[in-house]
Amino acid sequence: MSLEFFLRFVGMLVFGFLGGYAGQELALVYQKDVLIYVLAFGLVGALVGFILTPYLTSRPALALRSALGRMAAETLFAALIGLVVGLLTAALLAFPLSLLPDPFGSILPFVGVLIFSYFGVSLFVMRQGDIMGLLGSLSGRGGEGGGSSSWTNLNRNILLDTSVIIDGRVGDIAKTGFLPGTLLIPRFVLNELQYIADSPDGLRRARGRRGMETIAELQKLPNVMTRVSDIDVDGVREVDDKLVVLARQLKCPILTNDYNLNRVAELQGVTILNINELTNAVKSVVLPGEVLRINVIQEGKEYGQGVGYMDDGTMVVVENGKDVIGEYREVTVSKILQTAAGRMIFARVEENSKKKK
Repeated sequence: MSLEFFLRFVGMLVFGFLGGYAGQELALVYQKDVLIYVLAFGLVGALVGFILTPYLTSRPALALRSALGRMAAETLFAALIGLVVGLLTAALLAFPLSLLPDPFGSILPFVGVLIFSYFGVSLFVMRQGDIMGLLGSLSGRGGEGGGSSSWTNLNRNILLDTSVIIDGRVGDIAKTGFLPGTLLIPRFVLNELQYIADSPDGLRRARGRRGMETIAELQKLPNVMTRVSDIDVDGVREVDDKLVVLARQLKCPILTNDYNLNRVAELQGVTILNINELTNAVKSVVLPGEVLRINVIQEGKEYGQGVGYMDDGTMVVVENGKDVIGEYREVTVSKILQTAAGRMIFARVEENSKKKK
């Protein structure tokens, strides 16, 4: 038996009893047949109770739960502090207000509770960033000069996109501690990942399963908090659109390597953490004239070229490296080219190194 059906049954009994009681009173007033009025009003009350009870009990509770689930932890904490401060202020003013002549003395204390509670919650939610920073500085965890607080960093959410989960590099990045906060995986992202893992196409199925393994790996990391949440966005069907709306509601960034999602989110003012940009940013910096030791592993597109890779994966095109394929050689950087796909380095084999065999 579901909770909603149980509440409907209880509501049907309660409203049926109230309807029967009302029918009895009306029958006595108008001197009618009591049994007929009791049965008629009782049945009407039971029907009304069966229909309206969920809208008075379970539906508002579920809506409130959904709204609270979409709120960030910082917002909930700030709202709770504001509510306590508002109630304390109303309690201090309740006694002097009660001394006023009636009806003000009996009405204004209750009105004060409502007003100060509302303003307390509104004010503290509006200034939640400053409040969290103040609490962090008081606990000795604030940043230098009172800047961004580590409290905020440690309690922020980071939404994970399907593409970045499938990519798998998020696990390695999380191990290093460069992702402070809770890695939040919405249920609709997990459902899309499961759909990919169940695909009849072998490549998509393998990518989906790798994404599942990535989530399992993240959940096992002791220094990383990973949470799968049931929060959803009503009225939106596409996963990327849901992520953008959810990020705006929670005021948190999205971790992705999807170019289209990156552009759409930036246009709507959502912070994006792009793994591809991070990869390009941490690659080794080399300058023309520097000497590198490269293993030339294959031929290039142009005649006489060889291709090798640095330890960070950067491609090195060796202009005269065809003759030394399969060997380690010292090469001199001649040019660096930045492309949309990444960075390419052009180099030449040192003549003295080429002569050594």
